[in-house]
Amino acid sequence: MRFFSTLAACGLSCLLAGGVLPPVAHAQEQMAVGASDQDHALLAQVERHLDAISQLKARFHQTAPDGRQSSGTAWIDRTNRRMRFQYDPPSPLLLVANHDQVVFNDSQLDQTTTMPMEKTPLGLLLRPHLQLSGDVTVTGLSHDGNVLNVTVVRTDSPGDGSMTLIFHDSPLRLRGWIIQDAQQETTRVDLLDATTSGVAMPDSLFSTDLPEH
Repeated sequence: MRFFSTLAACGLSCLLAGGVLPPVAHAQEQMAVGASDQDHALLAQVERHLDAISQLKARFHQTAPDGRQSSGTAWIDRTNRRMRFQYDPPSPLLLVANHDQVVFNDSQLDQTTTMPMEKTPLGLLLRPHLQLSGDVTVTGLSHDGNVLNVTVVRTDSPGDGSMTLIFHDSPLRLRGWIIQDAQQETTRVDLLDATTSGVAMPDSLFSTDLPEH
């Protein structure tokens, strides 16, 4: 669905402050020959960093597959596996993930789309502990200057799409992600002014009680 490339990327595309992401195919070639000890150490560092993020609030800037750009505020509660992307006016879009489902509302079209969280790469980000092994396969890893990119898929359903997590190095810090959906379309999202402590997240933020059509 086009919507999931839009969010699918609550993600990032090919550019990220200070670095250029490698094409997905190139990243997969990198990992096809096996990860080095240094790569494994980087992945372990990524796991520890994500484990330390229980809640996050940030401004975001998003580029959709067709090049359209939008911005808004994101709330991510990994402890309870829920998320809200509130787009700034005049955008009619709202995305809420909660109760193992992702709900996307377009008030202009008067349309709501619901999808199981486990059917989208987005669901991986909301795991309280994202383990980069087992049912998650790392298909790409690149470290270029101060930018670290880690691409992952679900091991048993890689066709559902991939998610590339983007980090700023020294110190390691999540900057956003790219999601490529099942139709090979990507959306880019940059996280700005992120806060990971002292964030108020009332349950009402994550209500999925949106009109169904």
